Amino acid sequence: MSESLWEPLAPAPAVSLTEGEEQAMGQTAMVEQASSQTNHLEEPRSATAEPAALAVSEDDFAALEERIYRAVEMVKQGRQVGASAEARIAEWEARAVQAEAQLQAHSLVVERLEGEIQSLRTERDTLRAERDEVRQRVDRLLKQLDALGL
Repeated sequence: MSESLWEPLAPAPAVSLTEGEEQAMGQTAMVEQASSQTNHLEEPRSATAEPAALAVSEDDFAALEERIYRAVEMVKQGRQVGASAEARIAEWEARAVQAEAQLQAHSLVVERLEGEIQSLRTERDTLRAERDEVRQRVDRLLKQLDALGL
């Protein structure tokens, strides 16, 4: 690459922009210009210069450590509550499956009993009809006996 990084680039072709795009481009250019000016003001740091140490008091560190411990405990408790909830959900799901099986078994029994009830009703109606027929025969026989004078 023969060009230097600091050499200007070839001008960009003209593009028509909307007013909002022009404003945004202008703001971006101003930010870049301000950034480049502040970079020139900074003095270069030597390789041997130590990074600035963060000044943190022992109390601040202890408070941070305590907050971290509390957060860890809260996460542990949350996991325990979640595991407990999952166990209860699994138990209730098992109960629901068992209840569905019992319901299906009871439904079959109910269907069978309804069939028996219907057949018993039919039999009852048949027996009532036969009883009425027997009564009528007995009444006719009694009338015939009365007519014979016996």
